[in-house]
Amino acid sequence: MKILAIESSSRVATCAVMDDETLLGEYIINDNMTHSVKLMPSIKTLMDNLGLKPEDIDIYAAGIGPGSFTGLRIGLASIKAMTHAHDKKTVGIPTIDALAFNIPFADGIIVPMMDARRDRVYTGIYKWVDGKFNICMEQDVLELENIIEILEKRDENIIINGDVESKYGSILKSKLGDRIIFSTNSTRMPRASSVAELAFRKVKNGEDIDYKLLVPEYLRKSQAERQYDEKMKKKDE
Repeated sequence: MKILAIESSSRVATCAVMDDETLLGEYIINDNMTHSVKLMPSIKTLMDNLGLKPEDIDIYAAGIGPGSFTGLRIGLASIKAMTHAHDKKTVGIPTIDALAFNIPFADGIIVPMMDARRDRVYTGIYKWVDGKFNICMEQDVLELENIIEILEKRDENIIINGDVESKYGSILKSKLGDRIIFSTNSTRMPRASSVAELAFRKVKNGEDIDYKLLVPEYLRKSQAERQYDEKMKKKDE
């Protein structure tokens, strides 16, 4: 079973192809969120290098967010168009789940954090138990102080990946001490290979869906929506 996966929720555009549990190829470009220009050419380059055509793909998968509204729209529109054109099934993978999956068989809990602005983070809590990937807390958008309070109540090592070390690293260290470990740079970005492997597991469980049901998980309102709400609130006062 061949799976083509993409992830476009951040400034990173990435695509990968797996054949069952074997990664055939992956393309990653971290360049200022130029997804509208570079995502589809990246997919074509990867497919050409593997000698594959779109109809050779059995399942199309995508990271569904949270993250950049524009990046998610571009990514999901691309994967849905290919799925529709070739009459295939699709799978959506929460971005924070895939980010945590970058770190295999960790000793402790994995807590991805992506900056959601205004002192908030997209996050979740994950743990490997007997070789199985477990979701302890599903992805959510939380105030930084709230996720710190949750983590203070746990006694495991805490492995953090994502894009928050430069912004919140000192705060996290001061509150959680030596239990905090920041992951290596290569594991801090969403990767299509992790989306593909999680998608393969879902397909084995019969969890693939019709492409029309594939929708983004923004977890928060867009800037335009927030500005509109604030405008309406002031109008009602």
